[in-house]
Amino acid sequence: FKLNFNMRYLILLISPIFCYAQVTLTTVDLSNEVEETSGLEIYGENFITHNDSGDKARVYIFDSKGKMIKNVRFYDLKSIDWEDIAADQNHYYIADTGNNRGNRKQLTVHILNTTLDFEGTIHLEYEAQKDFTERSIHPYDAEALTVYGDSLLLFSKNRETLHSEIYTFPKTAGNYSLIPQAVLDVQSLITAADYNPELDLLALTGYNFQGEQFFYTVTDFKKRGWASFDLTKYPIPIGRAQIEAVKIVDKNNFLLTSEKVKNQFARLIHLTLED
Repeated sequence: FKLNFNMRYLILLISPIFCYAQVTLTTVDLSNEVEETSGLEIYGENFITHNDSGDKARVYIFDSKGKMIKNVRFYDLKSIDWEDIAADQNHYYIADTGNNRGNRKQLTVHILNTTLDFEGTIHLEYEAQKDFTERSIHPYDAEALTVYGDSLLLFSKNRETLHSEIYTFPKTAGNYSLIPQAVLDVQSLITAADYNPELDLLALTGYNFQGEQFFYTVTDFKKRGWASFDLTKYPIPIGRAQIEAVKIVDKNNFLLTSEKVKNQFARLIHLTLED
């Protein structure tokens, strides 16, 4: 890796090991109601997801066979570009952080309790962003959110560098300015994240401009701190169906969701890494 210094922050740029170990996928079709599924979490014995931009502010509950159980609408919230959902024992956190054109001046994370009642909003801005001109190539988009102890981690979708900046902020309502803690040289656009504290394992998904999909693991994530990362990259053999969510089951098994593409429903995907 190489070190990049400025006057205030130390940023570590970590390149991944590219792994061609066997990846096994099994899939279940989801309802057309969630054709742009963009987040995934556990909800009791079922799953909770939400759509990307274009839907009302609502979440959807479905079972392991993909059957839709119900949806919950939030009439006091807006969905500008909901991109991920994360959870701890007491709350769900919905990241309205999509910023494809780089012109949003404030991003939000909505806090729900375990019965899906709204409890507050986290307001975010990028400290380094001064230009809000609409454009397609910029570093101020983010689609991946996960809980990390008393904090939340947000991973950027940087179209300029194909790196991913890691931002951390409290998981309580308030106003926060985002400053990167580290940078991952993922060579893709990161779309989802999940961290498991018992395994000390971080999982990410992403894609490149050619439409190739990738899965990443970062082992000993907390143990290593921000000094270094054990980052491994796996190709996902799923064509151009974009992966938008990830949930860790154990160190070899993961759940993903992919958006609907032509002639293919959105899917719940069980990904297994073969030792």
